[in-house]
Amino acid sequence: MYAFDSRVRFSEADHHETITLPGIINYFQDCSIFHSEDIGVGIDYLKEKKKAWVLSSWQIVAERYPRIGEKIRVGTWATEFNGLYGHRNFCMWDEAGRKAAYANSIWVFMDLERGRPVRPDPEDIEKYGTQEPLEMAYAPRKIALPAELAEAEPFPVRKYHIDTNEHVNNCQYVQMALESIGEEMLVRQVRVEYKKSAVLGDVICPRTAREEGRTVVELCDEGGRPYAVVELTGEKRC
Repeated sequence: MYAFDSRVRFSEADHHETITLPGIINYFQDCSIFHSEDIGVGIDYLKEKKKAWVLSSWQIVAERYPRIGEKIRVGTWATEFNGLYGHRNFCMWDEAGRKAAYANSIWVFMDLERGRPVRPDPEDIEKYGTQEPLEMAYAPRKIALPAELAEAEPFPVRKYHIDTNEHVNNCQYVQMALESIGEEMLVRQVRVEYKKSAVLGDVICPRTAREEGRTVVELCDEGGRPYAVVELTGEKRC
């Protein structure tokens, strides 16, 4: 396992004085990047090979949201490499060693020149090793869409949405979904199924639906084709 220690910053918290859901996701993303960088298969390594690990799906569970100033530890480890795919777990612990949040993720190895998945070479994965998967209730990768979804207000992709791959960052889709539902939620679980990458200048057209036990946001292009599907489970927050 790769891990680092941190502390919940004021800039990562909301008006409840606790870390936000995007804050948790960003810690997990950063942890995976730090892991890759420290073992020598990070951004520059992949850029030279014109390859990238692209996130296919998230399942993130938040048992509690640590408060401003609280000390935390964030860890990640690979659990399996299978053909084109890599599987990775994450966990955030509080100072007492209790799990505050944890996640499962599935990644696909992409050839950026050809724009299609490719099997990683042994040197792309062997340094990660694998560990036993986290004990959690694993959800399917694909998210079932409700029969009917209502259209919400479209908006353009902005520069601050874009990451080092010139695509909308994985966490930004979750932020977009939270903004689209029109109410504040205390999210206990979020699942994201990534379909295709949005880039600067694209227009995001959200479609939302609320069902018993979940809220679903489909983030589509102007032709109705989805960039990502986000499923939020939790309750309305006052």
